[in-house]
Amino acid sequence: MAYRRENHSVSDLKAHLIFVTKYRQKVLSAEGLKVIESACKAVALKMDFQILEFNGEADHVHLLVEYPPKLSISQIVNALKGVSSRRYGQSGLPKPKGKAALWTPAHFSASVGGAPIEVLKRYIQDQEKPP
Repeated sequence: MAYRRENHSVSDLKAHLIFVTKYRQKVLSAEGLKVIESACKAVALKMDFQILEFNGEADHVHLLVEYPPKLSISQIVNALKGVSSRRYGQSGLPKPKGKAALWTPAHFSASVGGAPIEVLKRYIQDQEKPP
């Protein structure tokens, strides 16, 4: 397992993100997904996180990201959604119902990876008590 090592932290933070198009309209084409993926990778490079996996369908996208502890999920989501929506519009692709926004204001996020919760609970419970 490769940990992210920085000056004051060692981490392994990964999250599964899902963004849904406004009104759940099926406006994303293969070309549109490429534009969104490219925009997301540019954001990741600038903010120092990684997109480990990206895919989508006509009305939503999935991302698997690895990020440093200095970033919050909300910072990552806001940057990804904002830049990808802007680049998508700049490429001339259709947005839902002709609106300015590509995405709904909401998103899904879940932490992923590492040991299952029960294993972690047992590990913590089994720590040696101080004398």
